[in-house]
Formats: sequence, C-alpha cells, structure tokens
Amino acid sequence: MNLTGSVILITGGTGSFGNRVATHLLKSQPAQIRIFSRDEKKQWEMQRVYPQFHYILGDVRDAERLSQAMRGVDFVFHAAALKQVPACEVYPYEAYKTNVLGSHHACEAARAHGVKTFVALSTDKAVKPVNAMGISKAMMEKLVCSQNRNGGGTVFCAVRYGNVMGSRGSVIPLFKKQIQEDSPLTLTVPEMTRFLMKLDQSVDLVLHAMTHAQGGEIFVRKAPACTVADLADAMRRKYSPRGAAHPIRVDGIRPGEKIHEILVNEYEMQRIIEKEEYFAIHPEYRLPAHLTSRPLGEEYTSANTRQLRDPASIGALLDAMGETEFYT
Repeated sequence: MNLTGSVILITGGTGSFGNRVATHLLKSQPAQIRIFSRDEKKQWEMQRVYPQFHYILGDVRDAERLSQAMRGVDFVFHAAALKQVPACEVYPYEAYKTNVLGSHHACEAARAHGVKTFVALSTDKAVKPVNAMGISKAMMEKLVCSQNRNGGGTVFCAVRYGNVMGSRGSVIPLFKKQIQEDSPLTLTVPEMTRFLMKLDQSVDLVLHAMTHAQGGEIFVRKAPACTVADLADAMRRKYSPRGAAHPIRVDGIRPGEKIHEILVNEYEMQRIIEKEEYFAIHPEYRLPAHLTSRPLGEEYTSANTRQLRDPASIGALLDAMGETEFYT
C-alpha cells in the first residue's frame, strides 16, 4: 500500500505505540501525520522532538472534536485507550467511555469522512476477559470488526497484542526503576506468563493489518513468552550491580489479573489463516474459502507458545528491545 502523499491520523498518538508508528511512517513520505491526544504536556514534549507532525488536542470521548480531526484523513491508527488494569478496575465506567464509546466515535467519524483503512489496537486481555479493561477492549473489537457488515468504502480491522516490551506502564520499565533505586523487584505470581513483543514488531503488525485487511479481521503476531519470575531474574542479572543477589518480593496477584494470557481463543482458532509469523482471525460474516485447520479446543496462549527460560535468551530480547520514547 502506497502511503506517499496520504494523510494519517493516530489517536493516542503521544503513547509508546503512537510515537513509534508515527516516526516509522515518516519513511513513507505521507503528506501529513496527525497526532490526536488529550494530554497537552505529552504533546508539547513530543513536538519538541518531532515538530513535523500536526498535533491535535482532543479526546476520543468527544465525537465532534474527533470528527473535526478526521476530515481529509486517508488512514487511521486507533491507539487511544485506558489500558491500566488496576485503574480500570477501580473506574470501569471511565474504561467504557474511552475504550468503547470513544472507539464508536472514531468508527463513525472514519466512515463519515471516507477514511480508506481503519486499524484499531487491542490486547490479549480482550480474550476471555476477566477485568474491566479487557471487557472494554473486547467490546471495542466487536464494534470495529462489525463495521464492514454495513458496507461502505472504509476497511475496518483490529490487531491484538500481548505485552509490548518497554511500553509505558509495562513491567520492564518498572523493574528497571526498581533496580536503579536498589529496591526489591515486585512480582505478583512468579509462575505468571506473559507474551514478549518488541515495540517495532507491534508497528510491523499494524502495517501488516493495513495492507492485508479485507474488513472485519483481527490480526495477531506470534510471540514468545516467559514467566515474570524469569523476566525479573534476567533483568537483575543484566542491570543490577548485585546481579542474582538483587532481592525479589512476591506481593500476590492483583484484582483483574490472569495467570496466563490468550491471544487466540478456541472459537477464533476455527476461523483463522495461519502464516509463519501471524494469525488472521476472520469474521463469521466473511469467511474465506480455505481456513487453516486446527483441532477443536486449541488456543494460542502465553503458556503454550515458545517459552524463554534462561537469562541469556531473555537478555538478548531486552537488548533487541531498544530504548523507548517516554513523554511523561
């Protein structure tokens, strides 16, 4: 897909993903990249580094403001969300207003202004959700992926991530901060597993979705996983002056947390096309002629994907992660 000369809008554009995808898209020489977000401080900080972007202050909860921002846009990456599980557990209605209602506004604006392709970002927590954040993102997926039932020229699809390494609010920056402060690394459940994906791979996934979507799909990139105990051990050995002697404290599971995450559930697995690096989950209303056959009941989870267990392999992934831009 040729993005040269196009206008691209990124909601939640000052977040970890929005920042990285915006800088990546510059290589395609678009006419304009619009950064839409509600935090003026993060916009000011990002604008000092990337003055070439067009910054729009607004909230996806505001349908009129979002519609104004969408005028003349060719492609949309919808990354705006409340994504912190503990905060969404305390304020579930706030999660609904941003993740569900805000996504509805984004879809309506995209359809009204003739956007070509709309890619929404989701999470493994939307699969068989047990917390408010996951439930709201699951509803977001349904809203977005149902849009093409109604016809129109806009192609709507979603991508689903596991843990994006180094993104704002993830455990890796937390462990680094605790190591720098010489405080114990805090774990919930040592046996808990989480997918590990580099931020650049998350960008690759949305570009893959944008170029392959027919409408209504959810795209998943395969990723390795490890236990949080193994991740903490690898990080203390790599970054702490005390090495393996750096203390670890187990605090117990938090409200709304799972032991293992799921990226493709047993029902979705019956309507996938699988490639070497990706799953494409097709909507029930548009199934291709040839699907990848999978046994009934099979799922793709952080417990049955490729496991990273030794500090060296996890450390290599941490090296490959690179530095992440933070606007705080």
